[in-house]
Amino acid sequence: MRDLQMKLLSKTLRHLGIPLLASAALILGGCGTTTGSRTVSGAAMGAAGGAAIGSMSGNAGTGALIGAGAGALGGYVYDQQQNTHYHSN
Repeated sequence: MRDLQMKLLSKTLRHLGIPLLASAALILGGCGTTTGSRTVSGAAMGAAGGAAIGSMSGNAGTGALIGAGAGALGGYVYDQQQNTHYHSN
């Protein structure tokens, strides 16, 4: 029974993990006021989330790397959006 539950959880996380991680990176990547700080905070939060998701599927390191990349990208994109919004007003 436990194996079946872990397989179902692993399968669910594989399908939901990347979209959830990308969403979290975009939402949480906004912590900071400069491009660098938003990118770094997004990467750190993404790495933590990716490691947590990756550990459930058996590979925390890969999850952390993917999460860091997604988080850094999310933080950068958020920063660029904020800069465009700020300068257009």
